[in-house]
Amino acid sequence: MFGIKAKQDVATWTVAELKGRLDRCEPITVLDVREDDERASCAIALPPTARDLHIPMRDVSERFEDVRAAVGPDPLVVYCHHGVRSLSVANWLARQGLGGVHNLSGGIDAWSKDVDPSVPRY
Repeated sequence: MFGIKAKQDVATWTVAELKGRLDRCEPITVLDVREDDERASCAIALPPTARDLHIPMRDVSERFEDVRAAVGPDPLVVYCHHGVRSLSVANWLARQGLGGVHNLSGGIDAWSKDVDPSVPRY
């Protein structure tokens, strides 16, 4: 279901682009598809204007309607550790007809290196 495809169906945001949008308080839904233990160690801090969803990759298909309901008209950016799992999920969500889906290039690791070094790396 979430296999790696040669064709990318979604746009990619850099961590700098996401940070800029968050700093401007743009309404965004941020979907973290990492496992519970990864999420427990660190996450991207979001302003009140952003919606924070955590649904591990393995649960996304069965919780698709939760994702659809949370997103509404706002952009959705999907992230994981390095951006590989999130790209698979983002492509799948786009193929299900969800609009405005983006993948966070480099994932939370890039966020920690380039935006917020206080976020632990693992």
